[in-house]
Amino acid sequence: MKKFIFLLFIVVGICSSLKAQQNKMPTPSEIAQKNVDDLDKRLKLNGTQKSVIYSFTYNQAKEQADLIKRQQAGNSREEDVDKFYKLQNETSKNIRNVLRPEQQPEYDKIIEERLSGKSNKSKKKKKGEEEEVESDIKGLLSGPKPEKQN
Repeated sequence: MKKFIFLLFIVVGICSSLKAQQNKMPTPSEIAQKNVDDLDKRLKLNGTQKSVIYSFTYNQAKEQADLIKRQQAGNSREEDVDKFYKLQNETSKNIRNVLRPEQQPEYDKIIEERLSGKSNKSKKKKKGEEEEVESDIKGLLSGPKPEKQN
């Protein structure tokens, strides 16, 4: 009997660890809420801005989740990639229209950070090292960087 209970605990432990390791894709509402929370921290949004931005980001996340599911099922089309990026651009434009003029420069910085893959939380500079910062879309272009002339 003790062996049976011991085996049962082992099976339950293995099953729970396997379940925990599965990559669960967040829901559109979770994505939208995280976006609003991140923007609120940096832009100090008011209640109306939060609800409108939530609506925009929820719709974007919902559409993009459908596109991702279609791609995973093998039913994606060429225009789906274009649609994916158009949704991002439209949402960004709509959010920019909701923001006050003083919030827009900070929003532009947030977008640049997201596009470049940089995040304030993961930046750690070693002592004496300077960080090179790209200030626009040029940092996303492929190819060699131009030499700096002194």
